[in-house]
Amino acid sequence: MNKANKARYHHGDLQQSLLTAAHEMLNEQGIEGLSLRKLAEKVGVSRTAPYHHFKDKNALLCAIAVDGFKRRSEMVESIINDSSLNPKQQISLFVHSYIEGATNTPELYDLMFGRVLWKYGNSNEQLQQNAYPAFQQQLELVQTWQQKGLLPKDENSLRLTQVIWSTLHGIARLAIDGIYSNSGSKKQVHEMCECAVRQMLRT
Repeated sequence: MNKANKARYHHGDLQQSLLTAAHEMLNEQGIEGLSLRKLAEKVGVSRTAPYHHFKDKNALLCAIAVDGFKRRSEMVESIINDSSLNPKQQISLFVHSYIEGATNTPELYDLMFGRVLWKYGNSNEQLQQNAYPAFQQQLELVQTWQQKGLLPKDENSLRLTQVIWSTLHGIARLAIDGIYSNSGSKKQVHEMCECAVRQMLRT
């Protein structure tokens, strides 16, 4: 590692460098191929350096998932704050962006919403503090669309948000798991998203 790298890491950038490299390794090798030792080698630091930021592999996985939820929240915020979009366009972009994000980074999506961290009780406090607000953000968005008359006002907002999320999660899983892996798969997934938007807008 050169002096420039050492100086940068000394000023606190190592954690972000580790996270960036971890995202790359996750995309390339999946959860099984990710380890603190391999991460240290990729970044070019000592084997003990990552442990100053992540006590073990689970803490690293939680940190990667946290990063994913922050990115997702930023995506939703960008849609909400885009004044060039009308509410219907917001809904359409929200649906397509969700599926695009999931299929472009499937390993990250699996980590954020899969059993490795959630089913077996491996989610730490930091992850919970970022994952739950991300869902709350979607709930508030659905409530706004209900108030504007785009989504059914008589439906329970929480249940409606859960159903919309389940629909998008289902489409994402079908695409990620290779159910739609032929030459026309992108077109089919796009059309499913469009169908989902139309169903959502049928108040």
